[in-house]
Amino acid sequence: MTELVFPNDANPLNNLMGGKLMHWMDIVSAIVAQKHCNHAVVTASVDNITFTHPIPVGNVVTIQAQITRAFHTSMEIYIEVWSEDILKGDKFMSNNAFFTFVAVDSQGKPVPVPEVIPETDFEKKLYEGALQRRENRLAQTHKRS
Repeated sequence: MTELVFPNDANPLNNLMGGKLMHWMDIVSAIVAQKHCNHAVVTASVDNITFTHPIPVGNVVTIQAQITRAFHTSMEIYIEVWSEDILKGDKFMSNNAFFTFVAVDSQGKPVPVPEVIPETDFEKKLYEGALQRRENRLAQTHKRS
């Protein structure tokens, strides 16, 4: 997904609002999850999003997402956000995150999702780490209960 940062997307410092970026990230990752499972999906969790670089008005934002692993009804999606000042030729990664989605049927009940088979070394690394990230998320959820 590619977006241009307009003034109405910005905070008083003329940088992209974090909430707007999170909205875009949620859309992109939901599309990836839906394409994988061919069902509607709902956002189950979002891992820590750290804004390492502000994204100024006029920059182009590119959000890349890929599925890392599927569990029984849930899927983990990895997202990278890139910002580019085309006029200056500067490009940098602004942030990354993991989103988790659950596939649901028309009644909103969870449904099984297809397995993910990693192919590249990077995909294998993300796949291997997904189980531990899932366990950490579940532990955090149980702490709050």
